[in-house]
Amino acid sequence: MSGIKIAVLLSGGGTNLQSLIDAIELGKIPGQISVIISNKKEAFGLKRGEKHGIETMVLDKNTYGCKEKRDKVLVETLLEKKIDLIVLAGYLAILSSNVIEKYKNRIINIHPSLIPSFCGDGYYGEKVHQAVLQRGVKVTGATVHFVNEITDGGPIILQETVAVAIDDDVKTLQEKVLEIEHKILPLAVKLFAEDRLEVVENRVKIH
Repeated sequence: MSGIKIAVLLSGGGTNLQSLIDAIELGKIPGQISVIISNKKEAFGLKRGEKHGIETMVLDKNTYGCKEKRDKVLVETLLEKKIDLIVLAGYLAILSSNVIEKYKNRIINIHPSLIPSFCGDGYYGEKVHQAVLQRGVKVTGATVHFVNEITDGGPIILQETVAVAIDDDVKTLQEKVLEIEHKILPLAVKLFAEDRLEVVENRVKIH
């Protein structure tokens, strides 16, 4: 298969991974997922990948020990697979500065809020939606961005909004935002694969 080679890193269920798999199989993204890597062996996203014949890998403490060793194995794997793009799809581990520098503007993350709101250290998963509801905002959404050394601080590629209803709870809000995530993440990967993204200072220009 021609196109870019993608590594997806995840820690959980992998619904965003599934959105990428579906888009690739429909021919919407010129590329392939070469490997799925998780820091949790029980992550359901690994099973999703196996179902589609994608190579999977568990990169956890029990298997590889200290963080330095895991980082070394991660870089070796990415280089061996000749990865063009790293997608963080609910990956709850910190990438080393070495990985971030080596793959500058080639790592993208999906975050369940409209950055710069409800982002940064401590804002992940349901915690984001809890904060949104506690603050009482009327609009939230999702953001796809490039990854840099600042948590959720890299250049923004795409954002889309959803309304927060008065009767929303964490579960219903999460479902709304996930629907948006499943739309804009494959689109961002498509734009990258088609070489249509250009980073100018801290802004992304879409060609």
